[in-house]
Amino acid sequence: MQSVLFAWLVTIVLRESAERVGFAQMSVLLPGLFLILIAGVLADRIGQKRQAIWSQMFAGVMPLFLILAFMFDALSYPVMIIYALLMGIAQAILTPARDGLLNLVAGENVQRMVMLSSLCQFGFQILGFTIAGFADSVGPILILSFQSVILLIGTWGYFQLGEIGRPVVAKKDRETVSKGLWEGAATVVGNPVMRAVLIQNIAMGFFFMGSFIVAFPLVIREVFAGSSSDLAALNALNSLGLVLTVLVLLRVGYISRAGRALIMAQGIGSLVLLSAGLVSNQIVFTSLVFVWGVCGGLAMPMSRTLLQQLAPADQRGRVMSFYAFSFMGAGPFGALLNGYLSDIYGPQQAIVISGVGMITVLLLVSSVSPLWRNVIVAEEVSEPT
Repeated sequence: MQSVLFAWLVTIVLRESAERVGFAQMSVLLPGLFLILIAGVLADRIGQKRQAIWSQMFAGVMPLFLILAFMFDALSYPVMIIYALLMGIAQAILTPARDGLLNLVAGENVQRMVMLSSLCQFGFQILGFTIAGFADSVGPILILSFQSVILLIGTWGYFQLGEIGRPVVAKKDRETVSKGLWEGAATVVGNPVMRAVLIQNIAMGFFFMGSFIVAFPLVIREVFAGSSSDLAALNALNSLGLVLTVLVLLRVGYISRAGRALIMAQGIGSLVLLSAGLVSNQIVFTSLVFVWGVCGGLAMPMSRTLLQQLAPADQRGRVMSFYAFSFMGAGPFGALLNGYLSDIYGPQQAIVISGVGMITVLLLVSSVSPLWRNVIVAEEVSEPT
């Protein structure tokens, strides 16, 4: 709902330029660049559950800010930027705590739990996109109210975890935040598989996310003269592709060559993205975005699984914060780049450039990293490091 509503308000309601759309989308992701690594350290120190509860509640209050803006006829570009930054702060603090909690409830089969979690996430995204698509007809206030209620109900789930998610490190043994960050960075950089996953994740955030949140809405507006329902359909079909792939993965079972599957999915996804920038028919464009989602449904669980399984228990929050940082930290720059490219060359050309850039990075990563060559089986990656 957030992705559709925000893009709709900035792109279609306020009719902002491509450059300002890019800057607005960058503002949502910008707090992650500065906060998410610190949030990972804090999650290990104060407990993932407590941190997740408070950040989820904060996110649930944020839509009320936009509701007030509508009620007082004060919606403007600066208001959207303030909202974006506040929601970005909530997301940056929540993400490492939530990802750290996943390992604690997964048991032995981390990959399957990651897939189930992805299935729930993407499945309910389709429902959220569908509801947000009615913003043109029922008005944004009702949709924002529903979004706020659902987010606040989500805090109930964290309360059901009981004692799970308490601080991993005893209070007397806690290190400074800077030392915790340094140890987490050393763990990630020192492992060749983790390092390769983070490099491709940075590229995905830079090229893929930038295209999705900036260039795609601009294509809907400028090429196809679309509305909120068109944006919602585009997002929903992308998530449907993700869901279908995860369902197949659950049927197939454990993927031993997770690194190879990751590289292949990202490579095919890059070609599909490039193709989407070359078509002029809306149905074909939307269909390619669906196929792009199918590729993402394989890539995202594989990259997340590798990091989840390789993370030491006492550094799980920090390691997953680096995972989130590699994606969300690159996102603001990708959004800004796509905004400028769309302004200069047009949104479709920006998509093509992003596809070529991602292919280039993947070729380099697959040639110099162990992701493609090594077989990573369950027994190897699940042992303590």
